[in-house]
Amino acid sequence: MPSTTLLLKSLKNKYPQFSFKKSDDFSWSHLDNTIFYDDTVDNFSVQLLHELSHALLSHSHYDSDIQLITIERQAWDYAAKLAPSFNIEISDEIIQLNLDTYRDWLHKRSTCPACQATGVQSQNTYKCLACNHQWQVNQARKCRLRRSSGKSNKKTHG
Repeated sequence: MPSTTLLLKSLKNKYPQFSFKKSDDFSWSHLDNTIFYDDTVDNFSVQLLHELSHALLSHSHYDSDIQLITIERQAWDYAAKLAPSFNIEISDEIIQLNLDTYRDWLHKRSTCPACQATGVQSQNTYKCLACNHQWQVNQARKCRLRRSSGKSNKKTHG
């Protein structure tokens, strides 16, 4: 596995259309073509290739929680294909562990606060199929979960 410095240099040379910026977290910003990275984590190379995959796949937004999981899966699959060309291995176990964080997040968001059944999403509102309760969720994936009851169209941000 290449060192952090060598991998960054290699990616910057191979993909000059993207900027790479040190940050407290990994993310891809389609607005300014920037891949943000945290070089202090153990799985730096794997996470960096995942964010690069979002960039190469032109991921820019998602309209539902299910779409988020879909684009995350696409990015992990693409990262696994890119990895050998950089002497990096991304096992299916690593992919599934990362996807599990999104699955757990989705499960928590879709759980009805009134009866604990699973609801269905329409934009930022969920509706319980069991008790008809409605709740709103925030848009931010990395913020803590917030749900609010009611029929207001006001969005809750974390």
